Amino acid sequence: MNKLIKPIFSILFILAISYNSFGQMRFREPVQRNITTNKVNKPNPGKRVELVKEGFISKQLKLTSEESKTFWPIYHQYVQELTGVRILKRLNNSKTSPDGTEQIDKELAYETEMVNIRKHYRDEFLKILPPEKVSELYKSEREFNDEVLKQLSERSVKAGD
Repeated sequence: MNKLIKPIFSILFILAISYNSFGQMRFREPVQRNITTNKVNKPNPGKRVELVKEGFISKQLKLTSEESKTFWPIYHQYVQELTGVRILKRLNNSKTSPDGTEQIDKELAYETEMVNIRKHYRDEFLKILPPEKVSELYKSEREFNDEVLKQLSERSVKAGD
């Protein structure tokens, strides 16, 4: 699982960037202008991926309106905390960071922190949702990430043809 985190986020990043690539131009959403400031409001590709993910999770979990009200703010905090640790982990593994024991120790510390975040939010989710829905949440996240990887690999194969 831990080996998949870096490729998944790399793929999500590529997906977000590739939306504005030349091949995708005809599918671009219409540009909206803010009349008061005359600035162009372009949709954020990373935000779009998150919205698709939220829609997928909502569909899978079949949340009630009451569950939804309390679940989504906590879920957003969960994702934000995990993303913060993943960024630190990625920086630790960059080519500019020195190799050696310190880097290994930091890597293990980041992995431990991610597990602690998951445990903490598992308990928070269980306060809101029944255990079956919490289990379905984790399965849905995995399924979504697997589907993103599958689509990106299919796109790269098509691009290579």
